[in-house]
Amino acid sequence: MRGWSTQNRLFAGPLMKRNRSPSLITAMLALLAAPFASAVVVLAQSSAESQPEPTESIAAPRPALISHVVLITLRDANDADALVSDCDRLLGTIPSVVSYSCGTPLDTGRASVDGTYHVGVYLGFESATGYTQYLEHESHLALVEAWKARTESMRIFDIADPTP
Repeated sequence: MRGWSTQNRLFAGPLMKRNRSPSLITAMLALLAAPFASAVVVLAQSSAESQPEPTESIAAPRPALISHVVLITLRDANDADALVSDCDRLLGTIPSVVSYSCGTPLDTGRASVDGTYHVGVYLGFESATGYTQYLEHESHLALVEAWKARTESMRIFDIADPTP
């Protein structure tokens, strides 16, 4: 065992006493170490494969070509839930409406967000004709008439989005 370090002699000493050559010992150690080396390689490959590949960002879908937004302030804020219920019952079922949402302001705690209304309504349409049909629909007209006396003000915004 000349030329071997003390550590190698301590480890290989018992094997060498049985007249095994250093190359045989090296081969046996390699066989014993192979499963551990394979596991390290597999783990390294798995880790590299599990990294997400960069992808292009996909834009959120646009809901409609025309968006109609109405922010309503009521004479009595306690009527908000009743108005939301009537809007859900009457507006979301009009055939030309392709997207719809109605609710009360969300308090996010942000000073820059205007929450000075009681009910917000969003309706989406695929065409100006569909929007006109909504305005003239008996359900829309009935809702406006039923809530006219209980409404203090309305802010209405119509948004054209040619990109959907």
